[in-house]
Amino acid sequence: MNELREILKFFGEMGAEFLHLPGSDPRADLAELNREILHCRRCRLCESKTHYVPGEGCNRPDILFIGEGPGETEDQFGRPFIGKAGQLLDKIIQKMGLEREDVFITNVVKCRPPNNREPLKDEVEACLPHLSRQIDILQPKVIVCLGKVALNNLLGTSHSMGRIRGQILSFHDIPLIPTYHPSYILHKKDKEEISRAKWEVWEDMQKVLALIPKRLP
Repeated sequence: MNELREILKFFGEMGAEFLHLPGSDPRADLAELNREILHCRRCRLCESKTHYVPGEGCNRPDILFIGEGPGETEDQFGRPFIGKAGQLLDKIIQKMGLEREDVFITNVVKCRPPNNREPLKDEVEACLPHLSRQIDILQPKVIVCLGKVALNNLLGTSHSMGRIRGQILSFHDIPLIPTYHPSYILHKKDKEEISRAKWEVWEDMQKVLALIPKRLP
């Protein structure tokens, strides 16, 4: 198998892009998966969405952020976390010393549920194979679940985010840390509660960073 990979790599460097072994090129694997997602008709969400929102970012990220589902702005443009919640997520990522391009951002479901409701069980079940394949392709060092909907649908649990946030869990032998969804912070009115929630998220992100091997300069 290693010899075959080296042969395909050689021909790929020579410009023979049609030669591709699954697992040998995450960018090509993601592109193929995205094409499948953009033609997906597995559940009713495809009927009401404007655009599919597969996800975006680095094809070999240290961190994979998983949210619940696209919102109105994301549905309009076909990109994850670009509304107000996404802007807050971008600030969190930057505070971690990273850029949006250094991580990968996606959701449990790739189409917007009507009126931003939580995705239904059968909708999640239809879309989870896409997410599982993304994780297999990306091979992140750490998974961050943003909110209890993402966490509980991925793990098949019923955790309360207030109790589980910041704990180091596991998904397919990959460390997983749950934290509040950015919209949870944005929906709060009390300044003290906002400050507390932001600090708790930052505590969680420090745990995430501690799990990432330090890169040599």
